[in-house]
Amino acid sequence: MSGCRSVPQQIGAQTVQLAYAPMASIEDFQPVQPIRRPRQHLGSGCFRLLLRAAVGFFGGAAVVIAALFVLNALFPPPRLNILLLGLDQRPGETSAARADTMILATIDPDGPYAGILSIPRDLWVTLPDGSPNRINTAHFYAEAASPGTGPEAALKTVTSNFGLTLDRYLRIDFEGFVTIIDSVGGITVNVESPIVDYEYPDAQYGYEVLTFEAGEQHMDGERALQYARTRHGSSDFGRAKRQQAILAALGRRLLQPDAWPRLPLLYLAIQSSVDTNLTPLEIIRVLPTLIAVGPDGIDWRVIEGAMVQPYTTTGGASVQMPVWEQINPALLEMFGE
Repeated sequence: MSGCRSVPQQIGAQTVQLAYAPMASIEDFQPVQPIRRPRQHLGSGCFRLLLRAAVGFFGGAAVVIAALFVLNALFPPPRLNILLLGLDQRPGETSAARADTMILATIDPDGPYAGILSIPRDLWVTLPDGSPNRINTAHFYAEAASPGTGPEAALKTVTSNFGLTLDRYLRIDFEGFVTIIDSVGGITVNVESPIVDYEYPDAQYGYEVLTFEAGEQHMDGERALQYARTRHGSSDFGRAKRQQAILAALGRRLLQPDAWPRLPLLYLAIQSSVDTNLTPLEIIRVLPTLIAVGPDGIDWRVIEGAMVQPYTTTGGASVQMPVWEQINPALLEMFGE
């Protein structure tokens, strides 16, 4: 072979010229390097934007909460008392409803302290108009007469009978309760003893058999509502304790990191389901106290036992007569009043 010639060769998508020389050795040959495409990184594109947004959101939230802790330590906000009202109202109902769940909540940043006191729905008290009746009827009668006035009537009834400083309320119905529990992916509740309810009211105004096995179990919104509402097979006081167990389970759920990405869903659920006269600033200022106390540090109590006396009214209704000599010391311990 005389001289040198170039032979075109196809390597991948690139055409190169390979030169052949008469005296070339294998050490002189330099192979053509393949074309390297840029490596796709997981942090690129939309994923990187989402990652930055998540870090920004939770990082910003952490900074805000830390700042609130410092602010509360320097300038503690006043104690906040709230009346929680759970309405006996099915989806689609628009008529006046009884407030079958009534819970007094107190949050004292100066403690820090948080307390929950459940009021029996059959507690016999004096309504704002001066007539004696069950405490849960105050909301119903006011709403029936003038829609939207139920919370104010319930507040007046509690303050006049219990002697507490109370002007904030939070009201929710069955559908809102289910929406909030589902927004955080459900809750885990420890059912202390088996429950069999042969007359649980269903959505069609009939009855069904409802059962709960004992032990820890995950509940979605509908199942948690059943656990909160059932009363047959146990007393109304047991029902109040189950409602408190659900509140505690919801608090524990919100402290779990895997629930934090769901906080925007929870916010939307609260916005669409809760009626309250609490201001955003009041809610924000008590958050550090609730975090510091934690669900297991809350003072959970029910008006029961020696605090009430079974009573039959002249109309034959079975109610609970309050024993104020037993209730007042608990109010003083929890609310300072």
